[in-house]
Amino acid sequence: MSNLIVHGGTPLRGRITPSANKNAVLPVLCATLLTREPLRLLGVPDITDVRKILDIFRTLGSHVQWDHAEGTLELHHDATCFDAAAHRLPEEMRSSIMLVPPLLARFGVARLEDNVKGCTLGVREIDPHVEVFRSFGASVERAEGSLLVRGPAAAPAALRPTNHWLDYASVTTTENFVLCAAGAQGVSTLTNAACEPHVQEFCRFMALLGVRIDGIGTSRLTVHGGAALGGGEFRFDEDFHEITTFLALGAITGGEVIVKNSAPENFPLIDRTFAKFGVRIVHEGGWSRAVPGGPLKVQTPFTSNVLTKVEAAPWPYFPVDLLPIFIALGVRAEGNALFWNKVYDGALGWTGELSKFGAHVFSSDPHRIVTFGGGPLTPAVVESPYIIRVAIALFMVAASIPGRSEIRHAAPIRRAHPRFVENLRSLGVQVEWTSED
Repeated sequence: MSNLIVHGGTPLRGRITPSANKNAVLPVLCATLLTREPLRLLGVPDITDVRKILDIFRTLGSHVQWDHAEGTLELHHDATCFDAAAHRLPEEMRSSIMLVPPLLARFGVARLEDNVKGCTLGVREIDPHVEVFRSFGASVERAEGSLLVRGPAAAPAALRPTNHWLDYASVTTTENFVLCAAGAQGVSTLTNAACEPHVQEFCRFMALLGVRIDGIGTSRLTVHGGAALGGGEFRFDEDFHEITTFLALGAITGGEVIVKNSAPENFPLIDRTFAKFGVRIVHEGGWSRAVPGGPLKVQTPFTSNVLTKVEAAPWPYFPVDLLPIFIALGVRAEGNALFWNKVYDGALGWTGELSKFGAHVFSSDPHRIVTFGGGPLTPAVVESPYIIRVAIALFMVAASIPGRSEIRHAAPIRRAHPRFVENLRSLGVQVEWTSED
């Protein structure tokens, strides 16, 4: 079941409680391997990537007890074993690379498939991760179809503390640095660290384990490693990506969706970006809602000879993962807007699919497009690349158009959003999963 059928034109209305952020949950799951003490995680979403990591844990001999309905996960890695010759980490998700530091800390060796990958966002090198591993004294070598990472051969075998400066503020590389630093005996410092909300959430979990981290939420992290790590209970926050997605779904269909949001302090720039398309966001009592001021309309900049633009880059810029969601708004809104992806070079190739709805989108270069919105659109059958929120963006456009549309290859949505279709139905959308045939 990988295609979505939607009968659009119905304004979405209702309340939604979002799931946790995949990009917080996955590094936290990897980090649990650092401790032999029992852990309880609350609000764990039932998504494909979580299932894959938990399958690995079971294979390694860890205790895993997961209440899917309640989202409660009990983990205990006291009996975990790893054999680099036999055990393989999942290839289909980028987060597999964050299993390397805890495996190094526990077993002195880790094996990673050479073609580990995530969404098809263009070239996504692993060199920054290799540089981090080597900075801590690990060796990285190629084997047949895989990479072998080994801890320092000389005594002591533990990773050595280091000071490192990233080429760019990569989320997973920052998290990998913290994971390595936790097992190193001494103080390590990272400059140009990523500081997205999910990175901060991950760092809070590391602090729960007993790792002291200074500078959480900034571009410079200082990690005091070598402490004995404990267990405990940790509850995940709502995913700000999913909050934004449902607010945008309400706005693009002319409805009103109210979304639980415990951290509105993450939203000032997202709110201002909604405002560029005539949508006002209200945060009240732990909930958020989008209030359109009539039909969607691109707001004219004060500087009259430039386009309204949405620039996406590492936090605290506008989040690059949300750019497709706002491109969908730009297609529907009256007026023209420039969208600029400053991170990935292959993330905007999908916009040609929007023309099947009748949308006018001009590709300036691999990083920038212009939408000429507000024209009449018709239902269509479109193809989604393997990018989670592109599938959602295509669905958003389809949901705003009366009639039957189909988004093919939409399965990546399941990697981040549990119960996506069920939530949509609760808001009044006629939608269903279907097979390729």
